[in-house]
Amino acid sequence: MAERIPLLLDVDTGIDDALAILYACASVEVELLGIGCVSGNVEAGQVAQNTLAVLELAGRDGVEVALGRRVPLVRPLNTAPETHGPKGIGYAELPPPAAGLSDRHAADLLVAEARRRPGEITLVTLGPLTNLAVALERAPELPRLLRRLVMMAGSYRSAGNTAPTTEWNVAVDPEAMAAVLAGWSAVPGIPLPLAVGLDVTERAKLTPDHLADLYRRAGASPADDAVLRFVDDALRFYMEFHSRYDGFYGAFIHDALAVAAALDASLVRSEGLRVEVELDGKWTSGETVTDWRRSWGRPPNLDVAVEADVGTFFERFVGRLAQLARSRRTNS
Repeated sequence: MAERIPLLLDVDTGIDDALAILYACASVEVELLGIGCVSGNVEAGQVAQNTLAVLELAGRDGVEVALGRRVPLVRPLNTAPETHGPKGIGYAELPPPAAGLSDRHAADLLVAEARRRPGEITLVTLGPLTNLAVALERAPELPRLLRRLVMMAGSYRSAGNTAPTTEWNVAVDPEAMAAVLAGWSAVPGIPLPLAVGLDVTERAKLTPDHLADLYRRAGASPADDAVLRFVDDALRFYMEFHSRYDGFYGAFIHDALAVAAALDASLVRSEGLRVEVELDGKWTSGETVTDWRRSWGRPPNLDVAVEADVGTFFERFVGRLAQLARSRRTNS
């Protein structure tokens, strides 16, 4: 097998984060080093419980899970129970996790692991960037210590999903996104962060046909398999949400695509662009303002994903989760 990819995740585990965690656990090339938890889809304490429970569902209860900051840097916390359900996992129910949380703060987990393996680790953020902003304050050298930063963050040429021009993860804590962009720009000679935003994640539209394919390839129904039951119950809530607000019965699985792109850069095509975060606009606070025409004349600070190979992504997503379900059923 090819060399494994050391991976850190920072999550606000709602439904699509949970699917992304399952995808990472199902990917044999991943060495999952730890997961930080931040408030976003739900409050950070519930995020941590969801994350531990999903890891146990996947048979990965040895992964370190650390609680991070419970509120954004400056603003009051907004959560999204209408999107992800009161506990963040839709209609799904999981047993209380047996494993406990790390003694470390999530920001300290990120910094310590990066220092332990400099230049090796890919960090993927799937929620607001609060924990990463705190980590940068504690260790400004962090961008040089990581191999790459991949963020599910922003809306660059597409409509927002929070306000007309804003994406959820950035809108919850725009000051944190601004701090991350500034922190990476302050360290010369390193790869730009990759932003997997709504421009590409809203092309990853999971439908009931994908679920039928998953169950067929897993050789079971949700009634007979814990992994499939979780996926079905969580996504049914998500699909109902999208049916009400987006006009289709399906679900955008934003975070799983971001993890997939972190593992295989060929899944997305990106452009290096200058992006600034609007912090003060009456209607646009949290907007990722993108200089597509290079009119500012300033160097790029972000690789923005502009195209995605959604077909290959879904083939991998369905295939890997089906294999995970089969293996967990065999070993249970």
